[in-house]
Amino acid sequence: MNALVSKLAPGRQVGGMPWIMFALMAACILFASIEGSLPAGMVGALALMFILGTALNTLGDRLPVVRTYLGGGAIVSIFGAAALFEYQLLPASSGKIISDFMQSGGFMGFYIASLVTGSVFGMSTDLLKKAALRYIPVIIASVAFALLFVGIAGMLMGYGFKAAVFLIGLPIMGGGMGAGAVPLVEIMSGPMHTSAADLMSKMVPALAMGNAIAIVTAGLLHRLGQRYPGLTGNGQLMRSATFAPADETESVKADPQFLGVGLFLSASMFVLGAVLSKFIPMHSYALMILCIALIKVLGLIPRRYELAAAHWFQFVVVNFTPALLVGIGVAYTNIDELISTFSLTYLVLVFVTVIGAVVGSALIGYLLGFHAIEASITAGLCMANMGGTGDVAVLATSRRMTLMPFAQISSRIGGAMMLVLATMLIQLFAGG
Repeated sequence: MNALVSKLAPGRQVGGMPWIMFALMAACILFASIEGSLPAGMVGALALMFILGTALNTLGDRLPVVRTYLGGGAIVSIFGAAALFEYQLLPASSGKIISDFMQSGGFMGFYIASLVTGSVFGMSTDLLKKAALRYIPVIIASVAFALLFVGIAGMLMGYGFKAAVFLIGLPIMGGGMGAGAVPLVEIMSGPMHTSAADLMSKMVPALAMGNAIAIVTAGLLHRLGQRYPGLTGNGQLMRSATFAPADETESVKADPQFLGVGLFLSASMFVLGAVLSKFIPMHSYALMILCIALIKVLGLIPRRYELAAAHWFQFVVVNFTPALLVGIGVAYTNIDELISTFSLTYLVLVFVTVIGAVVGSALIGYLLGFHAIEASITAGLCMANMGGTGDVAVLATSRRMTLMPFAQISSRIGGAMMLVLATMLIQLFAGG
């Protein structure tokens, strides 16, 4: 069998294996999906997500324009997977297995916990201290520029300054659906004398379109950084500091038990955030980040175990990212919704909001010591996307997954700040 595989697939690999081996497994899984015998739960979902993610990611990385300007495999994985199920090229029953695994099976939380824990523990302590103090002002600048840009554009295009800010700018910058649009509707419906359903119908398309534009913009920013290296730190946020030193990370052997320690640490930090959220009125992800940062700054665990979490984070990124992007496409992306709300004015206003976030975070971020592109991706695009799923898509498209802790600060703490801002603005302008 080994000789047959070698003969049929000399030197060509897909997903870390000979292409013929991948093709045989993919055929089996796709047959089970089409025939209706794909196992429910984690095993069936991961199997289908893996083969779709690997195939779509490989395709996207080989399409010239998509690879160069639009983020390559990441964006093809998200929208390609969404199209496969939305247009019934694959059965809805298999799509439901994936959606259930993503939404109630905890896969997103598992992935984000691994990334946040590993990337924070993998940082230098000095970087964490310096970056945290300067990051919130960059988020504020991102929001200010986004709302100003969309308000002026709305006024010039006849949509109205206030309508553009409240119905497009705030939802896009508000931290996603559950932590953003839903509470925003509750805050705004009474003072605006509009039903919650009507407001939600106007906000959801802005969220979805803003998320899509943020993902595409992430790919363009990655390309911009390749063309103008002075604008980017290639995943390093601050111009004067670096992430974990490579020699220190490589000095520890990442055996199976070592990776298991990293998994256990990640899961423990996730649970700690969930427990604290019962007593502290903050999102569990935000509390998880704060706890990890505090443990890191105080040096409460030995460096060896911090590196275990960092190695586990690297394992998860390499092996689970394509599958997760498929899950985001299937469970959270509605192509018909994007198409149905399309109009030139609406598209321009959403685009202007995202660009305002990028410009504000890049300018102020650079002044405060950050690399412009990394600041615009984390404090800009990760404020303009749809929360956790958007963070993963944006960072994967821009090839900067190590920035996940800052992306999560934008989505969670920044999203909470947006609710406070919305309350203040609605009280100030509701009568206008």
